[in-house]
Amino acid sequence: MRIHMISAVLLCAAAIGVTACEPVDDSKAGESNATTVEPGTATSSPEKEAKATSKPVRKFVGMGLQSAQDAAQEDGFYSLKSHDALGRERMQAFDRNWQVCSQNVAAGKTVPTDTTLDFGAVKLDESCPAKDETAPSAKGGKMPDFKGKSVKAARAALDASTSFTVKDASPDDRWVLVESNWEVCSQSPATGTDLNGQPVSVTAVKFGETCP
Repeated sequence: MRIHMISAVLLCAAAIGVTACEPVDDSKAGESNATTVEPGTATSSPEKEAKATSKPVRKFVGMGLQSAQDAAQEDGFYSLKSHDALGRERMQAFDRNWQVCSQNVAAGKTVPTDTTLDFGAVKLDESCPAKDETAPSAKGGKMPDFKGKSVKAARAALDASTSFTVKDASPDDRWVLVESNWEVCSQSPATGTDLNGQPVSVTAVKFGETCP
């Protein structure tokens, strides 16, 4: 009886080993989990994907920034940007407090709806400039003219490693906390000086104040 039992176990093990070594037919693998894709769905081929439509751009100048953004999205334009039209590098944190002064795509021009629309804006109590003021730039390795620009824009124009010092130009010795609200009165080194990593310092007053 013991011999017959051992023989049965050996035969069973051999059968399992043969089954484990049999080749697998990859051509049929996963057939039971296959999913049928309906034509025109998001997973269809790129050739069948719909392209962005083209629409005329409406006039946004004169609108509140939030209203302009809402209107642009209603028209199918979802790639939207805005910037400080006065070149002070201020963020448009509360869009309802800003008004549109310029738009990068002219009103009436027909463009694809995936085009990025960029609005130049100022705060509601400010006047739009005749054209967007550009922030200073140190391209070319020369010291820009910072006079009249915001301290934030001046700092942004320089290499991030530059030692940058700001002082209140008035005798009050105030802290310059929100740099976009301060206007540069003087600078060192002078405009046009070669920039070779030297420290830069400016004096400033709040916008609306007069430089001494």
